Amino acid sequence: MTIRRVHVTTTVTAKSRDRSWIKPLASAALLSAAALLTSAVTARSADETDVITSHGYSFYGNLDYPADFTHFDYVNPEAPKGGELAIPFIGTLDSMNPYSGKGRAHAFSVYPYESLLADAAPADKYGQSYCLLCKSVEYPEDKSWVIFHMRPEAKFSDGTPVTAHDIAFSHNLLLDQGLKSYADAVRKRIPKVEVIDDHTIKFYFADGISRRSLIEQVGGVPAWSKKWFDETGQKLSENWIEGPPGSGPYIIDEIDLSRRLVLKRNPDYWGKDLPVNQGRHNFDTLRVEIFADDTAAFEAFKAGEYTFRAEGDSKKWASGYDFPKVDSGAVKLEELPNGAPPSPSGIIFNLASPDFQDRRVREALALAFNFEWSNESLLYGLFERRASFTQNSPLMATGVPEGAERAFLDSLGDLVPSEMLEEEVYVPVTSEPSRLFDRRNARKAAALLEKAGYPVGSDGKRVTPEGAPFELDFLFSSSSSPTTRGVMENFVNNLESLGVAVNFEVVDTAQYTSRERARDYDLVVDSYTSFLGTGTGLAQRFGSEAAEYSLFNPAGLASPLIDSIIEESLRAETREEEVAIMTALDRALRHEFIMIPLWYNPDHWVAYYDQFEHPAVIPPYSLGYLDFWWYNEDKAKALRDAGALR
Repeated sequence: MTIRRVHVTTTVTAKSRDRSWIKPLASAALLSAAALLTSAVTARSADETDVITSHGYSFYGNLDYPADFTHFDYVNPEAPKGGELAIPFIGTLDSMNPYSGKGRAHAFSVYPYESLLADAAPADKYGQSYCLLCKSVEYPEDKSWVIFHMRPEAKFSDGTPVTAHDIAFSHNLLLDQGLKSYADAVRKRIPKVEVIDDHTIKFYFADGISRRSLIEQVGGVPAWSKKWFDETGQKLSENWIEGPPGSGPYIIDEIDLSRRLVLKRNPDYWGKDLPVNQGRHNFDTLRVEIFADDTAAFEAFKAGEYTFRAEGDSKKWASGYDFPKVDSGAVKLEELPNGAPPSPSGIIFNLASPDFQDRRVREALALAFNFEWSNESLLYGLFERRASFTQNSPLMATGVPEGAERAFLDSLGDLVPSEMLEEEVYVPVTSEPSRLFDRRNARKAAALLEKAGYPVGSDGKRVTPEGAPFELDFLFSSSSSPTTRGVMENFVNNLESLGVAVNFEVVDTAQYTSRERARDYDLVVDSYTSFLGTGTGLAQRFGSEAAEYSLFNPAGLASPLIDSIIEESLRAETREEEVAIMTALDRALRHEFIMIPLWYNPDHWVAYYDQFEHPAVIPPYSLGYLDFWWYNEDKAKALRDAGALR
């Protein structure tokens, strides 16, 4: 096998800007290129184009696991199979189709489906994918196309083979009937798919665009049975309860959307011996118990109705786990490190609302949120305040832009506001923890509202520049914890003390989902997705083109600056260049002020009946309790004998 450095050449459109800013990175890029020699890829000549054949894919060519790897580092390859793990779900469900954009489906609805590339390595290796339904992947240096050679032994749970025809069908189905934001982002980049034979499929990528994320995109398409859709006439755009058969390790065994969902491990799973699956999918059964609220769910946990709880409520974590089963050791509590950037959650502004067009109004409302008081008084001091969209990662912007980040921002010209270059990156204001509304921040908030044209009327209520009452609709889900609700209610009290009228609406999860998708709110507690690198998915989350209808952009952010940064990030040719651009993206998103950042927990809080075990070292990007934890029958028997579990 020939091992060689792969030089990726990306086609650049006429819209590309001057890239001279990257010259300071040249030395670092040369050093990082040497690391690519560790990737076990084979190159051959075909039509004067070098073609790479590999057991996986990374944009920069680096695969830390060699072709003959036996298992991922973070798993226990000797983990026993068996037992059940049961978890709660708070809220209401009405679908098992998460791809339609209608209704509310549980995450278990995607579990039966696999893809060409395994979605497992990101638990410990960012940006690396390994073959699952495929046995090898083949692409030229310029990444203008990709061929997947599929495993002929792959089967759906009904025993029918998974073929290239199914992959092509699934890809086209997502474009024709899936989410519009997804289809719009993918269709123009992937103009053609070709089934070469039953187990070989080729995707062609459009000329003049970045190749970033394209191979990962097509490699991650869920494999659905074309035969099932043809026979049932089912549409992806409609809700369903019993969906198509999948090829994965679990099949859906029980569906009662008002009470529970049950997955069982497929004893005939075709891929159980693959290296990517060793030490994984260890439970015979995965069960979800459905509850209307978290109070009922917590009582059910104490009674043993389910066995694993990932805790997010600081009040419960600090004071709720004092029941006898914890004292006896039947229920185990752990705080496990979380190396992933926390979700960028916050009180999100609907930027389509007329009153939020002036940034000063948004800044004024943010001053009314006292994190320090909330953390000490309601959250037991257990959380930290989030500032960044990629908190605590190498991509987190700090201070004023310097070095490669500054050079990149300078290359964008007048798109970048001068204050972004000259002032330190936005961080949330600190407040006095002894008072619900910090007096200094209250004065600043009132002054900002006055300057923006929102004075206080004779009745003590603020009015808009047009003289109408300044009123806001704040949408909140009943499935959120009582502690979070309490924090939000105190925030609303502070807004009302500023003279802002707030309609704080607590609705059930079905209404919440429907209204959020319709953007029927001024304020909502929600989150974006954190990032560790670039990708075409950034446009779905933060881009202008899909801002009006993307389910992943609850603020409706549409910014030429953000669009330009995302576009340039897709052309990054080294990791060093990518880091500089993505740091600039974090800085720009914080400058756009689309939300009031909330809090995060640097650890995973977990409570579980002491019949489960996990690897000594949890990988940085995944807790993995549904994936690579396992069941200890001896411990389970001891719990049953003691009466702690049935």
